[in-house]
Amino acid sequence: QVQLVESGGGLVQAGGSLRLSCAASGNIFRINAMGWYRQAPGKQRELLAAITSGGSTNYADSVKGRFTISRDNAKNTVYLEMNSLKPEDTAVYYCNAGIATWSRPNLFLNTWGQGTLVTVSS
Repeated sequence: QVQLVESGGGLVQAGGSLRLSCAASGNIFRINAMGWYRQAPGKQRELLAAITSGGSTNYADSVKGRFTISRDNAKNTVYLEMNSLKPEDTAVYYCNAGIATWSRPNLFLNTWGQGTLVTVSS
């Protein structure tokens, strides 16, 4: 009933920037916290940044000061601005959100996007 769709990934040189977007659509009643994760080949998926519905944020140490998470509640969209990219940032990036639908407004389901690939060349 709901889905998250990421966009904005691609190939960038080290030191460059990218902006990822993730839009939620469907029978949405409310979105709780939203976040960005990544998974590099052979590694576990890691949380990079999260933002509450009120706008409070937190970051993993590996991206603090380089990445910025933001959201537009009117558009049901979360963004990840990535600066000073490094080759080790290469991964598939996923967005995640707790979403309640009109049919079950008290149940927040943990929802994932399909992922977008970010490749940083040295």
